Amino acid sequence: MEIDNNAFAKEWVDSWNSHDIDRILAHYSDDFEITTPMIKIALGLDTGTLAGKQNVRKYWEEALRKMPDLCFELKDVTGSVNSIAIYYKSVMDKMAIEVMFFNDQGEVNKVVAHYTN
Repeated sequence: MEIDNNAFAKEWVDSWNSHDIDRILAHYSDDFEITTPMIKIALGLDTGTLAGKQNVRKYWEEALRKMPDLCFELKDVTGSVNSIAIYYKSVMDKMAIEVMFFNDQGEVNKVVAHYTN
């Protein structure tokens, strides 16, 4: 499946900035897995990994509640085979790169997020 990197990245950032959890989660498969240092900080999970849309939903709902002024700013996007990397300004003025891997249906099924200190 061919992904329009720029269109996907813009929609992804717009969905986060809308704070609409269903719109955000529409990008992801039911079995997706995310690894991010934010999970380690927020939940104390040493792996920094959550699996399954419903588990991540709870985590993101709480994050959006705690950060009502959350606003991402897209800087760039690059693509590879069945994956993209989105570079953006994240929370607390941190710069972030999220590498997203897509399944055959065009849904994100794995994410690895990287943040500046």
